[in-house]
Amino acid sequence: MKYDQLSKKIIDAVGGEKNVLSLYHCMTRLRFKLKDINKANKKEVEAIDGVISVIESNGQFQVVIGNHVEEVFKNILSLYNIQSAISEKQEDQTKKGNIVGKLFNVMSSVFTPIIPILAGSGMLKALLVILTTYAGMSNTGSTYKILTATGNSVFYFFPIFIAFSAAKTFGVNTFTAAAIMGALLEPNFTSLMKATGDVTHFFNIPVVLMSYSSTVIPAILAIWVYSYVEKFLKRVIPKNIELFTISFISILIMVPLTAIVIGPIGVHIGNGLGSAIKFLSSKSGFLTGAIIGAGWTFLVMFGVHWGIVPIMLNNLALYGFDTIRPAIATATFAQAGAAFGVFLKSRNKKTKSFAVSAMLPALLGGITEPIVYGISVKYKKPMYAAVISGVIAGGFVGAMKTTVMVYVFPALTTLPAFMTNTFIYYIIGITVAFFLTAVLTYFFGIDEKDETVGSETLLEKNQNIKVQSHDEIKQYEVMAPVKGKVIPLANVNDSVFSTGSLGKGVAIIPEEGRIYAPVDGVVTALFPTGHAVGLTANDGTEVMIHIGIDTIQLEGKYFEAKIKQGDKVKKGQLLITFEKDKIKEAGYDITTIVIITNSEQYLDVLETEATSVTKDQVLIKAIK
Repeated sequence: MKYDQLSKKIIDAVGGEKNVLSLYHCMTRLRFKLKDINKANKKEVEAIDGVISVIESNGQFQVVIGNHVEEVFKNILSLYNIQSAISEKQEDQTKKGNIVGKLFNVMSSVFTPIIPILAGSGMLKALLVILTTYAGMSNTGSTYKILTATGNSVFYFFPIFIAFSAAKTFGVNTFTAAAIMGALLEPNFTSLMKATGDVTHFFNIPVVLMSYSSTVIPAILAIWVYSYVEKFLKRVIPKNIELFTISFISILIMVPLTAIVIGPIGVHIGNGLGSAIKFLSSKSGFLTGAIIGAGWTFLVMFGVHWGIVPIMLNNLALYGFDTIRPAIATATFAQAGAAFGVFLKSRNKKTKSFAVSAMLPALLGGITEPIVYGISVKYKKPMYAAVISGVIAGGFVGAMKTTVMVYVFPALTTLPAFMTNTFIYYIIGITVAFFLTAVLTYFFGIDEKDETVGSETLLEKNQNIKVQSHDEIKQYEVMAPVKGKVIPLANVNDSVFSTGSLGKGVAIIPEEGRIYAPVDGVVTALFPTGHAVGLTANDGTEVMIHIGIDTIQLEGKYFEAKIKQGDKVKKGQLLITFEKDKIKEAGYDITTIVIITNSEQYLDVLETEATSVTKDQVLIKAIK
């Protein structure tokens, strides 16, 4: 068969048939669940003709095939006795893989939904500092107390937020989980404690009392244990009475167990982590800050930075301040400086424009991913400059024991949160990080290709390429399939799309849950889950629309296709509806990718310069 050789090479390179636990596919990737991921030879797979790229993520070995993924998938199943699956359950993800990978996956899943409200409350607390220090607001008045309660609520009841999010991660009842940790913050429980370490009794069993407000680790440990309790109860309790008995028995077991065993262990672990960081900082603040300043970006790139978040939150709860975040800030401002340096150095208008658009979110919101993937990784030298600056600036703020008093993203808009007695050192640190990186980037230079496209002439790559006149050039238009904000493909949080491996294009953050046909043509691919569709226009342009990142894991939930594969469609015809708010609530990025999958057949693919679009506006022009 057509794909026999490709299929055999892939299976051999991933460790053979017996190393494959299960296999499924999305719009572009074969997603393998392997018994031993170390047996898979990533370089060998990437070298196979027909394979675009390989990604290892969340315990999956993902082989990017492109448009022919479904044919290759079916061919593999016809050749091998391999179990296919539409998706993988959360339970499988927590059972497989190494302990470090599982830990970081859990941290990422737990903290990602909470970060916005955490940062928002942190900003409110910082605003209160400004109002009382510089605006004359009384700290005894009712306005101050109401605002203080508003800012403190998230932090005081943080274990409940953690429990709710952790329950989603572990796949158990979220409200029961919240009730378990809520009991440890209830006044009847907290009134038992006069001081941390006091002992009371539960049916003559000693209970060492701890303060659980603002804590992180006790909640994660408690809900992890609860996940096993609930699953056991579901196996032994009859279906007709499980509605009320499972939650009843769960809280009856878990609240005392958490108070007696799990909670104190979690508190001591948190205290130990905080003490270790404080000890390291006291011994060598410069070294600690330098490592964080230079290495933070790489932690973000590999998605393991979430493991540091609990330590920062624990420091704030334990000491009332944190020394890690200021060092992280130097890495953030170093990346912003890299973008500024590229803006100054580049002669390409498109590159300069992207540098500015990527720099602003970093300076105003602490969001560096567009710079990291679109500039630093792409050109490399800006990354070297950022690392050098991170060592110097991070080491400085570490040596000066610079602190922050609430959890915020490091940005110009969050400066008030850093207004402690070390504020001047923080300002010096981020200033050095920004400007030193910009200067180094400017003088190191960048290796950019000429991406200029003119309508009168096109640059020749070699003498065998014919230079076309304006009259010979043809343009094929692709309309916007959905109303929303336009972002560069490089900003998409998925390297397969952001690197352009599957084709050139653009992304849209949807403002509505309706996808319309961007061209007149035929539906050539429609994934069963409804999250992605492929169209071939009457003029030959091949368009793929992918709704969200990793939304295949929703198994079609919240998506409804209004067409079927093989249908002829007209421009503006409704293709798919989706419940964008519910998808976001489930923890998924709804960024919608629109790419020309046969980009190599065109001289260039031009994206709109508009920052927002509606379905009746041109999104992409393919030049031929």
